Amino acid sequence: MLRHRIIPVTPFQQNCSLLWCPETQKAALVDPGGEIDRLLTVIADEGLTLEKVLLTHGHIDHAGGTVELARRTGVAIEGPQEEDRFWIDALPQQSQMFGFPQVERFEPDRWLNEGDIVCVGRQNLRVFHTPGHTPGHVVFFHEAGRLAWVGDVLFAGSIGRTDFPRGDFKTLVESIRGKLFPLGDDVAFIPGHGPMSTFGEERRSNPFVGDTN
Repeated sequence: MLRHRIIPVTPFQQNCSLLWCPETQKAALVDPGGEIDRLLTVIADEGLTLEKVLLTHGHIDHAGGTVELARRTGVAIEGPQEEDRFWIDALPQQSQMFGFPQVERFEPDRWLNEGDIVCVGRQNLRVFHTPGHTPGHVVFFHEAGRLAWVGDVLFAGSIGRTDFPRGDFKTLVESIRGKLFPLGDDVAFIPGHGPMSTFGEERRSNPFVGDTN
């Protein structure tokens, strides 16, 4: 079964996730926004071999450490969906705007699309294209573990912002209700910020996308 560890990084306390296959000890980092030395130390402490970076979207607090990590480890970059290219191209400007260390734009080794499968060791994650927060946002779902990495689409008691360029509230709600909630109330999710929750809890009580709205 896929294992994971949440490592908050950057001044935004973004939930970077280390996930790994216990059979092979091969690992991936989801949304390494920064603090690369710290992330590499955790990987070494766990006795893992990093094989790839997985990105939900192109915002600086999620993707800001990607170039440094790939340069230092040689791992592949997978995601997000190509509609987020303009955000990745703007990473140098984002780093200046939000006071991050200067970072470079990059080209992922693999853009992801709806229905794609990404592998971590012998474990598979299904990809969902979930626009609204950003146009190329993706979610990673481990069906066997009933666990999803949802980036900034959905939070415990809230949803992602839609006031950034090419964000759209209606599209975001459709992504959550049409793609995430049907996966099942029992599915737990790790958001880009804050505590974990379940799709069932959010469907019951989230003021933006709950059943009463």
